[in-house]
Amino acid sequence: MLEEVKKIARDAGAAIMDIYQSDDFDVQKKGDDSPLTKADLAAHNIICDGLRALETQYPVISEESSDISWEQRKHWCRYWLVDPLDGTKEFIKRNGEFTVNIALIEKGVPIMGVVYAPVLDAMYTGERDRGAFLNDEAISVTKREPEALRVVGSRSHPSQETIDWLNALGKPYEMVPMGSSLKICLVGEGKADIYPRLGPTCEWDTAAAHAVLSAAGGEVARVNGEPLLYNQKEDYLNPYFIAK
Repeated sequence: MLEEVKKIARDAGAAIMDIYQSDDFDVQKKGDDSPLTKADLAAHNIICDGLRALETQYPVISEESSDISWEQRKHWCRYWLVDPLDGTKEFIKRNGEFTVNIALIEKGVPIMGVVYAPVLDAMYTGERDRGAFLNDEAISVTKREPEALRVVGSRSHPSQETIDWLNALGKPYEMVPMGSSLKICLVGEGKADIYPRLGPTCEWDTAAAHAVLSAAGGEVARVNGEPLLYNQKEDYLNPYFIAK
């Protein structure tokens, strides 16, 4: 299914770019005060329609259609987890650091992920036991011991807790600012060593890039060392985590 999902992501990216290149984003505020644009909704419709047209059918959770009861979804073995436009703030700022995220989850674990950054035309993919790729070139996490840790961090959501955590490591580090799920992908690509996220995220923000990083030889774990899992509780909030 990976090639089909890549095409769906590209189609969603093309719809996003049509709106990105216009002056009409139609920015609204959602209930949690986060922004929503018509690009989010256009990508959502393309992705959901595309996934539901695949030969193998799984349920779909998208950020823009996540009102599915815990009683219903707690029994799912496999499902799609989608963020149609991750990094809406980056989209509005026009800095290009936003992505289309599509993940396949099995028993709480992301086993396939596609992260597409349409402005960069960067397609990250990862599939369990088949490796990770950037535009069809294999990628992997870095194995070196750096003199200074390359720490990727949020461009729009800096966290004092993250700075305190890094200082407690007692190692020199340099910050690599980045938006959206590209942060986790940079670790998978070997361009950063670690991404500590001691701030709020939702499951659709991380799942696709999590699959890419896992396939690239990395991991995403809770601060206590336990694996970061999905669809384990009623809400969609992630605990704090470390990607490396």
